[in-house]
Amino acid sequence: MNSSIILSIATFVYGISALCYISSWIFNKQTMARIGTVLSLIGIFGNTAGFFLRWIESYQQGIGHAPLSNLYESLVFFALTTAVIYIVIERRSREITVSVFTSPLPFIAMAYASLSPNISDRIQPLIPALKSNWLIAHVFTCFLGYAGFAIAFGLSIMYLSKSSLNSDQGIGARIPSYDIIDELTYQMIMFGFLFLSVGIITGAVWANSAWGSYWSWDPKETWSLITWFIYALLLHTRLMKGWQGKRIAYISIIGFAAVLFTYFGVNYLPGLHSYGK
Repeated sequence: MNSSIILSIATFVYGISALCYISSWIFNKQTMARIGTVLSLIGIFGNTAGFFLRWIESYQQGIGHAPLSNLYESLVFFALTTAVIYIVIERRSREITVSVFTSPLPFIAMAYASLSPNISDRIQPLIPALKSNWLIAHVFTCFLGYAGFAIAFGLSIMYLSKSSLNSDQGIGARIPSYDIIDELTYQMIMFGFLFLSVGIITGAVWANSAWGSYWSWDPKETWSLITWFIYALLLHTRLMKGWQGKRIAYISIIGFAAVLFTYFGVNYLPGLHSYGK
C-alpha cells in the first residue's frame, strides 16, 4: 500500500470524525463525540504513516527529501498538525465541543489536496532553491504557526456562534463559556505567532543562502509579514488595551484570511515562491 492510498483513507476517516463530532453536538450524544475522538486518533495515525511513507518513497525513487516541498505535501502536513493540536486541546480542556468547530479543518485540507485538479500528488525532485537543510526547519515552523491560527479561527467561529445562539438552552448551551473560548483562542494565537515568527526568521536566513538577500519583498514574504502584523496587532490590543471577545474573534478571522492568501493566493503571483503546486 503506497502513501497516497493511506492518505486517502486518512482523509475519509477525518471526514467521518468531523461528522461524529457535529452530530454529537446537535443531538447531544456523548457517544458520538467519543467515536469522533477515536476516529481522529486513527486519522492522525494514518496521516502520520502516510507522511513518513511518502518520505521513504522519495528515497526509493532516488529523490530523497522531506515531503514538505509542494502544495500537496504541505496540506498533508498542515492537516496532521491541526488534528494533533485540536485533540490536545480537547483532552486538556475537557471540552469536546471544541473539536466540533476544529475537526473539519484537517478533512478540508486533505480533501482539497486529494481532489483539486490543480494539485499533483506525485513525488517530484526538489527545485534548486529548495535543496537546503533549512527546508524542514522553515516549513515545519511556518505550518505549526498556520495550524495554530487555523484552530484559533475555528474557536473564533465558535465564539461568534455562541453569541448568535441562545446560550442558555439547546445547542448554544453545549458550547463552552465565553471565557474558556476566549482564553483558548488567545493561547492558539500566541502559539501560532511564535512559530510564524520563527518561520519568517528561518526563511530569511534560507533566502540569504539561496538568493543572496535576506528579504526581497517577494509576494510570499510580503504577505507573511502582513499576516504577522495582523496577529501582532491582535496581541497588542489584547495585552495593552484589554480587548477580548468579539473584537478578538473578528481580528482572528481576518488574520486567518491573510494566512489563506499567504498559503494559496501568492502561488498564482509571479515571484520566488511561485512553485507551490
